[in-house]
Amino acid sequence: MEIDVLTLFPDWFAWFMRQRHVQNAKQLGHRLSFVDLRASTPLKAGQVDDTPYGGGAGMVIRADVVEAALTERYGGDPLGLPAERRVIALAAGGRQFDEALAEELAAEPALTLLCGRYEGFDERVHEHLASDVVSIGPYVLSGGELAAMVVCDAVIRKLPGSLGHEDSAVEESFSAALEGAPEYPHYTRPFDWRGHEVPEVLLSGDHGRIREWRREQSRRRGARPD
Repeated sequence: MEIDVLTLFPDWFAWFMRQRHVQNAKQLGHRLSFVDLRASTPLKAGQVDDTPYGGGAGMVIRADVVEAALTERYGGDPLGLPAERRVIALAAGGRQFDEALAEELAAEPALTLLCGRYEGFDERVHEHLASDVVSIGPYVLSGGELAAMVVCDAVIRKLPGSLGHEDSAVEESFSAALEGAPEYPHYTRPFDWRGHEVPEVLLSGDHGRIREWRREQSRRRGARPD
């Protein structure tokens, strides 16, 4: 898989690139790159934003700035790029990111993530330069960089071999193996911590009972009211 992140702060991702599963993915031939939106801006002095039409506080990232960055990266007319690869604008008002979308994106050969800032992108970026607008939750962040890390993390860990063990991502929260429910509870040593003991079934050695207990715990968590 090839993932490009267009951002005003490419250096922010240095920590993310050091994570083990990201390193594993790179060694397997997957590629994650970061493109500075300022590097190709057609405006003077590295400007990328402008005041909003209609007035109001904040600044808006211009469509021609995003267009220039996509043209520099891929060549050709970026209006046609969404037909060739998933171009995802990260914005609070977009489609909610969830396990199903992570699975969907992990099956793509190439992704481009657009990180907004300030008041976000000119709406024409969403309408004409992106194939998807995605939000990681119903709240506002200062920019799309953290959202891009969330999307990349969820997608990369689904790539075969990235977690180091093929079974690591099978029974995870919201996975098909758990019927979309949260993951069951986990316990480790000590057996007795301040009077709270590990459930007896986990010490039984009966793998059938353990499997059924875990599935029941997962179902119960999934049935909790919001």
